Amino acid sequence: MEPELITILATAIATSTPLIFACMGETLTERAGVINLSVEGTILLSAMTGFAIAKASNSLLLGFLGAAIVGMLVALVVAYGAITLRQSQVAIGFVLTLLCGDLSSFLGNPVVRVPGPTVPNFPLPGLHQIPVIGPLFFQADLLVYSSYLLIGFCWFYLYHTRSGLTLRAIGEQPAAAFARGTDVIFWRYFYTLLGGALVGIAGAAFSLDFKAGWSHRHTAGYGWIALAIVIFGGWQPLRVALGAYFFGILQSLASVAQSSLPAVPTQVFTVAPFVLMIVALAFTSGEWLVRTVSPVVNPLRALFPASLRRSLAQQLLISPPAALGKSFEPD
Repeated sequence: MEPELITILATAIATSTPLIFACMGETLTERAGVINLSVEGTILLSAMTGFAIAKASNSLLLGFLGAAIVGMLVALVVAYGAITLRQSQVAIGFVLTLLCGDLSSFLGNPVVRVPGPTVPNFPLPGLHQIPVIGPLFFQADLLVYSSYLLIGFCWFYLYHTRSGLTLRAIGEQPAAAFARGTDVIFWRYFYTLLGGALVGIAGAAFSLDFKAGWSHRHTAGYGWIALAIVIFGGWQPLRVALGAYFFGILQSLASVAQSSLPAVPTQVFTVAPFVLMIVALAFTSGEWLVRTVSPVVNPLRALFPASLRRSLAQQLLISPPAALGKSFEPD
């Protein structure tokens, strides 16, 4: 593999890390039946908070912890309004997005464009020397490696643990889960706050790693992209992760194109990844993809066992949790 291509892909993987945390957090929240539309504002506010705390304390750990707490507090407002008060989840999240975005600009004034600590690079001994794979995956930092573990954990937790089955149940059939003794309200609160903490960590990942520092609207747009990736990823951790990495690749290619085409306005390359990502997600949505590949797959049905065909269909079809966005009132 060409060194330049390896560099582009490695950069894409590293720059996708904040999106991975945000997307995994929102996936867990929405799997529980709650829509947290405040992701955009939460990322902005937690990015500012994480950077400010890390700079003041000279501790990256405290910076990430502070950002996670901010994410949990915003998610708590969403959970209380949506779960306890049974108000519109979309309206609550949208208002919080606007509020948190403005708060990040107002409270973050003292640290705008001020140098601060960043996550150090940490090549994994032995692994980073493996040809191709090493430079791609193991010459980054601990935050990137943590994102790999998070993807694997979310996938395994959702599909191979009893707790994951309970999580899917409260997002699909909360009344049935409640009848079997599951405290739906408690677990919806739990996963909303957990998802909020991961979104908060995503914000700190921007200001302390990917886009080190803080400025007004520092991460503008990434929260909406995270929400779109979760939806078009079918609320499935592996597909969602692939969507996040694809967006990272688009960003890396845009940077390369910008240096190669200096006559084109820089705004074009800044916006292009967002536009292309939405277009790509729309064209790879489950139902459209199934209709496209069916003429090819149907003649080969006899070659594949029924279990494999069912598994493939589940991966391709996008179906939101049945109770997503719907309030639940125990009888």
